[in-house]
Amino acid sequence: MAAKIELDVDECIGCESCAEICPSVFGFDEDTEKAYLIDGYDPDDDGIDEAIASCPAECINREE
Repeated sequence: MAAKIELDVDECIGCESCAEICPSVFGFDEDTEKAYLIDGYDPDDDGIDEAIASCPAECINREE
């Protein structure tokens, strides 16, 4: 079973690092200045772990 990625938008500080590292999974909303998960993202994308590690707000989690 694939992992599920959770993004706590309320905790997001809008640094955009996740969207820069893994643009196939994370987008960035210029209006709200928050990251979001792209519909239909691949939960096993290789960039997700790096995006999680780079998040200064620690608001991205992987649920197995």
